[in-house]
Amino acid sequence: MTDVEAWSEFAVATAGAAAALAGLLFVALSINLSAVLASPRTTARAASTLILLASPVFLSLTLLVPFESSTAVGVVLLVLAALAAGALGTLLPRPTEQVPLPAWMLATVLPPIVLCGGTLLAGLGLLIGGLGGLIWLAPAIGFSLFGGLVGAWVLLVEILR
Repeated sequence: MTDVEAWSEFAVATAGAAAALAGLLFVALSINLSAVLASPRTTARAASTLILLASPVFLSLTLLVPFESSTAVGVVLLVLAALAAGALGTLLPRPTEQVPLPAWMLATVLPPIVLCGGTLLAGLGLLIGGLGGLIWLAPAIGFSLFGGLVGAWVLLVEILR
């Protein structure tokens, strides 16, 4: 699972799908722009949703860059994990009375944790040659896209309720 080239088809598919979803987020934001801008809470949700949808693009592009070694890919993955964790830790919407705590944990907290943790484990796996290597990117990207889609739904539909 440490052979970066073996992940190229996964990376190409993921980069295209995630980029398309990130683009659709901008369409959703433009439809409800005044409602999004009406509250710092919703602008933070928009920013965190964009990070969740854009992160798989950057992770995939990292796998497609012809680095000299898997060590370099591991370092880049660690940097991306740290950047995403810092940004998402600051921007994640806080729980509200309207959303049950288990639903908030599943849809808002879990995706960033799996994204950042999975990316961190993949990067460390490449650096030490173990831990399952890049296999951790599959759940990281999957949960990131799930969280991004939930955020986009909230910004497109739920914001008007």
